[in-house]
Amino acid sequence: MTAKKRSQKYLRFTIYLVVVVLINIVGVSLFFRWDLTKNKVYSLSEVSKTVVSTLTEPMTIKVFFTRDLKAPYNNIERYLRDLLEEYAIYGNRFFNYQFFDVSPQSEGIGSSENQQLASSYGIQPVQIQTLEEDQLMVKRAYMGLVIIHGDIVERIPTITSTDGLEYTLTTTFQRVNNKISALLGLTDNIRVQLLLSDSLKTVAPLMGLDTLPDIPETVESIINKLNQKNYNRLTYSFQNPATDEQQETATRTYNVMHLKWPEIEKDNVAAGSGVIGLVMSYGDKTVTLPILQVLRIPIIGTQYQLASPEEIEEMINAEVETLVDINESIGYLADHGTLSFGAGMGMMPGQQDPAGTLSTFSELVGKTYSPRQFSLSEESVPRDVQSIIVARPTEPFTDFELFQLDQALMRGQNLILFLDPFKEVPSQQMDPMGYQSQPPTYVPVDSGLEKLLAHWGVSVTPSIVMDKNCYEQNLSRNMGGGKQPLYFAPILKSENINHSLPMTRNIKELVVLKASPLVLNDNVLGENNLKATVVLSSSDEAWEMNAPINLNPMYHSPPGPEEMEKKTLACTIEGRFPSYFAGKPIPEKAQADDGSEDTDADSGEAPDGDTVTPDPVMSRVESEGGRLDTGRSAKIFLMGSGEMLKDNLVDAEGKTPNGMLVMNVIDALNQHDDVAMMRSKTQRHNPLDETSVTAKTTIKAINIAGLPVLVVLFGLLVWMRRHARKNSIRRMFETE
Repeated sequence: MTAKKRSQKYLRFTIYLVVVVLINIVGVSLFFRWDLTKNKVYSLSEVSKTVVSTLTEPMTIKVFFTRDLKAPYNNIERYLRDLLEEYAIYGNRFFNYQFFDVSPQSEGIGSSENQQLASSYGIQPVQIQTLEEDQLMVKRAYMGLVIIHGDIVERIPTITSTDGLEYTLTTTFQRVNNKISALLGLTDNIRVQLLLSDSLKTVAPLMGLDTLPDIPETVESIINKLNQKNYNRLTYSFQNPATDEQQETATRTYNVMHLKWPEIEKDNVAAGSGVIGLVMSYGDKTVTLPILQVLRIPIIGTQYQLASPEEIEEMINAEVETLVDINESIGYLADHGTLSFGAGMGMMPGQQDPAGTLSTFSELVGKTYSPRQFSLSEESVPRDVQSIIVARPTEPFTDFELFQLDQALMRGQNLILFLDPFKEVPSQQMDPMGYQSQPPTYVPVDSGLEKLLAHWGVSVTPSIVMDKNCYEQNLSRNMGGGKQPLYFAPILKSENINHSLPMTRNIKELVVLKASPLVLNDNVLGENNLKATVVLSSSDEAWEMNAPINLNPMYHSPPGPEEMEKKTLACTIEGRFPSYFAGKPIPEKAQADDGSEDTDADSGEAPDGDTVTPDPVMSRVESEGGRLDTGRSAKIFLMGSGEMLKDNLVDAEGKTPNGMLVMNVIDALNQHDDVAMMRSKTQRHNPLDETSVTAKTTIKAINIAGLPVLVVLFGLLVWMRRHARKNSIRRMFETE
């Protein structure tokens, strides 16, 4: 009997052991993850799954990471491994990845070869700070990867954070996949032309440009290298603009750098001039790459810097994507006094445009879309863009130009409007230090867009929203120290952000600057069957500053509670918009100021003297052949602040709440809600929910007195139970 029990015991142990082994085998072979985070930070978004699941050619990811890095960098590699493993599940046989150990040779076999491989792909080590043995150490580490898809190679040279890593990888996968399809579908090659005057070679040594004569061969070598990755779609040519006429033509046509120098007797150099620049073109698109920069440095003087071969290669490779339109196009209105899309024109390096620039914003948009700048005064609204950005126009639109925007909306093209009702005019009075001695003035702006918006049920109030919940500026000791509230810079808390929309679902807090309130006309919206949604609003402690506008915080003080109320700061309107020009004659296009039109407006004569009789009917017919009085389904995003797009509120990586918002707005109006949600699901700024004073006092009282009281009550309960048990035992013996 004992032997039988012993055998049963061994049998159960064997069965348990087999079950444990099988469970471990299943755990290794089957991937499973349970993501408990609110925004599913550690799970792939649906758009990521779609991108890798639709691959038609193999995509290989080569990751170069130094082994055994200390915190906080040690979790980056682990997160990247998990992320790529999940990509591989949905990418099936077309998605592959491999990690290479690039630690020093003493720490790993084959590391030297891996370092050479990383360098061949342009992955170089970066300096990081780590805490080792209670000492802050600086060491060099590899933290990058390359993406190989067909003949296309894309690199992410530095990965120092997990924030937004999925977004970066997914958008890069998508761009690479689109690039192959676009390159294979080109009807002609992309032309790369180097314009370099031989005359520059005589003064190059004096400018510190000893390698300038080798530029033609260098560029040709780069093109040959890139052709291996771009299906031989690049054609290289070299031109020597020698005469003054050729140089002027090159400068006027391509905006290349044109240098002129006087006679230099001591170096036996005659006076002359020359041009230098790299021009890329495909179809009717042309871009100019500045391969020579002129830097004016105080004390040192003027310095000339020639782009390195690596920089030239990177610039050419980046512009290929723009020329072949692998990113979706988005329109940007570039006239009527709108903010400059990029660095200010004619600005020297380091010089700031007083009106502000959109260089950071333009860089962010260019990573996902192909921006198309256009001027309504010279051309119609492009038909191949899904959305049009109008940022702070300060000059009035003609009725014909308003008609162009109206008809674009009727065609289903969306409008993204950042409008300011005031134009900031800097003071012309300067103090001895060169600073403005007087504050700027704010002049009301009437662009004409106001009547279109009013027709659709929304208007921008000509005032500035002030809010007690605002950004506070630290004052210097000379100004008394402390903090100065900037009421014109409201901080929008989570409760003032509409989280029902994908564009704002994961955004918890925002800073708004010089915003004007919006007014929604429910009657007009209802009559037009349009849906309006409030996106952003101020707190309940907000009020308005009407003209004259004075933004000196020393003169601001909140009014009484009865004058404060919540203000609408941003909204969306969607539906089938009615045309503002329905039932009206099509506006006539204004004559050019330079008289370049075919007919002189005053004399009625053509330039050659022939008399022309205007046809009143034909002059009102749009050349595109029609008009729409009721539009297709479209959207308008409206915010009364152009400041939201400027460099001081948008970060270069698009990871702050303000940067995410403006990019999410563009994604949402281009039917990419899933991309907007993916970008902001790893929001780094997660402020705690606001609690009332009563709640704070209650929690503080519980922490201070509540826990001791609970301990006392627990002790009393134990004492009472013991006392009751003692009495029960005593009664039991007394009964006996």
